[in-house]
Amino acid sequence: MAKRQKAHEEANSARKLTKEQRSEKKIRKLKEDTSLGVLVAVYRIRDLTGMASKKFKVETNAKQLFMTGCVVLYPDCCVVVVEGGPKQQKKYKRLMLNRIKWDEDLVRDADGKLVPNSCVLVWEGMCTGRNFGEMKFKVCESEKAAREHFRKHKVEHYWNQAYSGAVLEQSYED
Repeated sequence: MAKRQKAHEEANSARKLTKEQRSEKKIRKLKEDTSLGVLVAVYRIRDLTGMASKKFKVETNAKQLFMTGCVVLYPDCCVVVVEGGPKQQKKYKRLMLNRIKWDEDLVRDADGKLVPNSCVLVWEGMCTGRNFGEMKFKVCESEKAAREHFRKHKVEHYWNQAYSGAVLEQSYED
């Protein structure tokens, strides 16, 4: 019995991956094949300007999951666009909608009243290819600048959907 146990453990140790192989396997599993199409998700956050820890989570998790995209910081609404495979999107969606507690922070709305912060999934779908490079933050002072940023990447409709939802949300609160 001891001989069989020893043979079993030796066989397991012979199959065991080295540290380099383990890290390569982990990266290979996270980097998904997006040659046939890329899943895209667009999130709208009420305000992300003064929240360093939440900005860090948004950016770092996207980079750890090897996702591309951008975060546009605009006074009325912040837009997060992420591109990646299905597993990556599933993990990132869980982060944005469940793990980060947006409502813990109070932010000022257009009227100056304090309201809880929020994050909403605006759109989720598939595109033929990636439109953005590495995850970057872009501060836009005007709506025109934000729209131009998305137009430059050929995805102006992401801004249209997110911003129109923010305007409607503000009108419902009034």
